[in-house]
This record gives sequence, structure tokens and C-alpha cells, in this order.
Amino acid sequence: MHAYRSHTCAELTSANVGETVRLSGWVHRVRDHGGLLFIDLRDHYGITQVMADPDSPVFAELEKVRSEWCIRIDGNVMKRDDSLINPAIPTGEIEVFIRDLEVLGASEELPLMVFGDQEYPEETRLKYRYLDLRREKLQNNMKLRSDVIASMRRRMWDTGFREYQTPIITASSPEGARDFLVPSRLHPGKFYALPQAPQQFKQLMMVSGFDKYFQIAPCFRDEDPRADRSPTDFYQLDLEMSFVSQQDVFDTIQPVLTGIFEEFGGGKKVDQTWEQISYRDAALWYGSDKPDLRNPIKMQVVSDHFRGSGFAIFAKLLENEGTEVRAIPAPTGGSRKFCDRMNKFAQGEGLPGMGYIFWRDQGEGMEAAGPLAKNIGPERTEAIRQQLGLGVGDAAFFLAGKPKAFEAVAGRARNVIGEELGLTDKDRFAFAWIVDFPIYEADEETGKIDFEHNPFSMPQGGMEALEGNPLEVLGYQYDLACNGYELVSGAIRNHRPEIMYKAFEIAGYGADEVNKRFGGMVNAFKYGAPPHGGCAAGIDRIVMLLADEANIREVIMFPMNQRAEDLMMSAPSEPLSDQLMELGLRVIPQD
Repeated sequence: MHAYRSHTCAELTSANVGETVRLSGWVHRVRDHGGLLFIDLRDHYGITQVMADPDSPVFAELEKVRSEWCIRIDGNVMKRDDSLINPAIPTGEIEVFIRDLEVLGASEELPLMVFGDQEYPEETRLKYRYLDLRREKLQNNMKLRSDVIASMRRRMWDTGFREYQTPIITASSPEGARDFLVPSRLHPGKFYALPQAPQQFKQLMMVSGFDKYFQIAPCFRDEDPRADRSPTDFYQLDLEMSFVSQQDVFDTIQPVLTGIFEEFGGGKKVDQTWEQISYRDAALWYGSDKPDLRNPIKMQVVSDHFRGSGFAIFAKLLENEGTEVRAIPAPTGGSRKFCDRMNKFAQGEGLPGMGYIFWRDQGEGMEAAGPLAKNIGPERTEAIRQQLGLGVGDAAFFLAGKPKAFEAVAGRARNVIGEELGLTDKDRFAFAWIVDFPIYEADEETGKIDFEHNPFSMPQGGMEALEGNPLEVLGYQYDLACNGYELVSGAIRNHRPEIMYKAFEIAGYGADEVNKRFGGMVNAFKYGAPPHGGCAAGIDRIVMLLADEANIREVIMFPMNQRAEDLMMSAPSEPLSDQLMELGLRVIPQD
């Protein structure tokens, strides 16, 4: 017999009754039933109930065993009484009578319990992550993550892609976040960087003639943490293709992701048609470039109804250039209690409040209620109701000013309204491509033109587009939104050196600066670069959605905490003086 097990703790069935078996695993739970000891023995695959009575030769040793001890048992498989069968587990028809016991690893008193659903502070969970990972939910999350990645690989190979690896130690390359720098021992005073993404290398592969590339790629960014973002590293399904248009990229990645969500989405509906929404429309309709389309609410501009109206706050605002009033429809939200609650939400977001109108039935017809309705009068109120397609029992909320100042709050308010009114379809994965990102933006105070989005995307219209108003230049850049999260980002790349130099010149970067910062890639483009494009899909976020988790740390094996610390391994840590000397470095104490 094998030294540790003849079966896993998920394998035994009634077909094994009468056999002598060997199992190894962790003591999940101990139950003493008056002289009968029952243990739920757990391994990675499942749970088997093992038991002993005073006739067992190891009964006295078994009484010493506690939760999370790692043990090996030998015993006989017995059928349970029909009344004691547990249909919830594969091994529920049997139990194993223990004949021999070996303690493989005793456990000290536990800082957190593996059995049960007790909640523990995140700091405790991360410090003792190896115990936290023994819990059923996290075991399932990590298995899901592994299965998703394996499925991604198969699907990419089936689509004609090959997987290639790019360097982990490379040059610093600004990509919108801070680099993690790595000092060079052989070149004192110089530093490598961990790649924020394989971006430049995968583009160089296209120049090298590799037509299709993908990689399950680790990326490293020194970022502030969020619930949907790791502060140090993450993994993405990275891909690039030559001789493609934007639509070709969409048509390649959509069946891969659709298949993943259908395979692992737990039966939720997966959108088959992915709408394409311009960046500006997404901001207007949803207040976000990663809208949750499960929520049907679509915001609208209603400025004309407030110009010269009796509501002086909005009327005066609209006299200023670039200001708007936007409405958030709220079907079924027509009660003063709900409207007051949303007004309080806006105040919690740092706004003075949020204007509202709600429509109610007064017996003799519909009536518009609320402070705004009284100020602007019935004619304007009715025009707003008709524009928004609302009726009795509905409401609308209003925000005004320069859109960039209130769009984000409006987007969050839309999400809250959809949630609270039960309008958001929780049983669905809703996808949309966000396209037509503006390449440039102007500083409101200085008027200086700078990049608003990816500077390496091909301008729509090429060189000709760059001869006009920079603020009207759109890029072949795109994101994929799903249920309020950005899952994919990509672009058709600017592979023409003359267009790239011109694009950077508009933003105030001369050719020398471009050559200094991106010389490796720009030089390669001078030797017959093909048109190419691609994207990257965030694996951590995809698994987070599939696992129905609200925090990305629940789907990462060993995550950092909110302060980018590994409490289990005590990282970051202070270097030894010998290490610093060898690297020619000195740490300057912070005040």
C-alpha cells in the first residue's frame, strides 16, 4: 500500500465497502458521541467520515487529535445506516473504521478556524494565509482560477495562437503607473524595472514576424490598492496580432471570453451581442467608461428644460460655457422617502445634494412633486417626464455643472438607484466595448495639450487627423466592460514612426525625448513594421466576477494587504548592509 493513501478523501463509495484503505488529510472536525469518536477527514478533494470506538487499537491516541492536525489512518470501509447517509458529499454513503493512526503533523492552537464560516479581520487572514486557504470557499476559488487559466490557454491555442514568454527584468517604461525598480549589481547606479505589461515586447514580436502571440503574463505596478486591483502584481491574458483591424481583435477575444463565462459562470446568462459604445456616450449615459449594463438606466442631458427657469441654481450654472444638467431616470423610485435617501447619498459623495422630481397619482391625474417641480413649473416638468419616458410612481434625479466634475458621482448614483430599486439583473454577465477614446485633453487652467489616454494607439485618420484640432482626435483604443468592471484594454498600435513623432510633438514631447524613452520600439518600427493590435484581459478580475466575489484578494493565492505588505512573509523588509554595499546603495532615513 502507498505510504500515505490508497484513495483521496473524495473517492470512496458504497462500492468500496469491506475494503481496507489508507487515507491522509487534515482533521476538519471532531465529534465525540459518548464513546464513539467521529472525525471528518479533509484533503484537497473532499471529506470522508472516519470513526473509532474503544475496540479500535488506536482509540486512546485518537482522543488526543485536534482540529487541523494532519494525520494518516488505515481502516475498513463500512456502509452507513440509511438514516445516517449524507447526500451532500460524494462519500456520504460510507464511513471508515480506524485500525491504525499516524500523526503526520500536529497543530498548535489555531489563530483562525478552518471549519465553519466565521469572519476574521483581513490582517489575521493574510498573516495566516496558509490556514485561510484551507477553507472551502478559498479552495474552490483557487481551483476555479486554475481551471479558468487552463481553459484560456486551450481556447487561445485552438484559435491559432502560440504562447511566448517576455522578459521579467527589463527597462523602465512609463505605462500610467509607477515601476518597481530593481538595482543592478553589475552596473552600479543603474536600475532595471519589473514590467508593467509586456506591451513593448509583444509589439516587437510583431515586427519580428510572429503573427499571433499570447501569454498568461505577470504584470507589476506600484499602485494604490482598490477592491478590484492588487497593489503590486496581477496576471493578464495578453495577446497581439499582425495585419488586423479593431474589429478583428474584437472577433478574436469575444468567443474566448464568452466561452470562459459560459463554462464557469454558474449558469448565469452571458450576453452574446456585445454593444460598442463610444467613450463620450458611456460618460454621458452611464457616468463611467466601465458601465454596468445589467442596470437599464441611461442618463440624459436635460439642460434646455432648465435654461431661464425658476430654478436659479441650475439656470445660472447653464450661463457658463461647458455646463450641463443631466437627469438620472429612476423607474419605480417615485416616493419622497427614496428621493430623500438618494439626496443624502449625494451629500455623502461631497455634493450639496441632488435635485429630484417624482410623479404620483392624485386621483384626478398625475402630479409632479418635489422642490424642482415647484420651481420650474408644470410645463417644463411634463417635458422632462416625456423626454425620460417616465410615469406615475417614477422619479428623476438631476446633477448640474461641468460634466467632468459630476460624472463619476452621477455614475455611482445610477448604480445605487439600480441596486435599490431592483432594476439591476444579477443573473447576467453584460459586456460592452468602449471605443473611440480621445487621445488628447487640455489642462483647464493652462490650456496645455497632453495625452488623455494611451499615447501608442493609432489615431483614427492617421497623420491627417493630427493636422486638425487635437481635442477631436480619437484613437483606435478600446476597453471591454463587464458588470461595472474593466476586463480588457487594448488598441490598434501606432506602428508608423512619423505619425508617432507627430503625436508626441502635439503633447510637447520632442523626437529626442521619444527616442530616449521608447527608442527600442521606435527604432524597430523603422524596419518594416506591420499594422498590429491586441489587448489584455485581467485574469484576477475575470475570476473575481466568476467567483461572485467583491474583493480581488479572495481570488489571489497570496495577496498583499491594503498597504502593499505581505504580513506572512514580512515583505517589504529592510535589506542587509552587505546587500546594500554590493549594490552600491544607501538608504536615506525618512523623517
